[in-house]
Amino acid sequence: MSSAEAKAAAKAVPESVLRKRKREEQWAADKKEKALADRKEALDSRKIIFARAKQYAQEYDAQEKELVQLKREARLKGGFYVSPEAKLLFVVRIRGINAMHPKTRKILQLLRLRQIFNGVFLKVNKATINMLRRVEPYVAYGYPNLKSVRELIYKRGYGKLNKQRIPLSNNNVIEEVFPSTTTVLNLITSTFQFPPYVYFAYLLFIIGPWEA
Repeated sequence: MSSAEAKAAAKAVPESVLRKRKREEQWAADKKEKALADRKEALDSRKIIFARAKQYAQEYDAQEKELVQLKREARLKGGFYVSPEAKLLFVVRIRGINAMHPKTRKILQLLRLRQIFNGVFLKVNKATINMLRRVEPYVAYGYPNLKSVRELIYKRGYGKLNKQRIPLSNNNVIEEVFPSTTTVLNLITSTFQFPPYVYFAYLLFIIGPWEA
């Protein structure tokens, strides 16, 4: 073998190395293409989110103006405006399991209040009120307004995914936990405006220990 042939043989690249390079180049190209597609999707999604946020803000302003107008009209007629009955409850567990009746414990399990300082949203109906009366010494509850719902979901909200508790930190988590909604704003609005029960089944709030 001549010296030129020996050098050519030394410079020859093994076929396995060539296949590996080709595979890595393909992976890099696919990764770049996916990143561009994700970026385009994120930009489109952001436009939709801004449009919905503007729509929700307009709806809330219209509701507040309508409420003020109704109160003024009632005052002019010498009466009082009675607000419609609340549709949403927020319940927090405030006591442990010491000396607890088995039926009370079962009701707390049905309400998903298994630990102290756990909180849940509930629909207001006769069955819910009856259960709360049975466990009244162990819970505190009230009727939240829109501001309270928003702060609870943003600051203390958790979702249930694959039997794990996940904080609702961004819209990607919202999409995974709640397939029928896409953003936190959608979740807040749907929860406050009497949503389907599926939202309640996957929402949990950890109210304590207290933090600043």
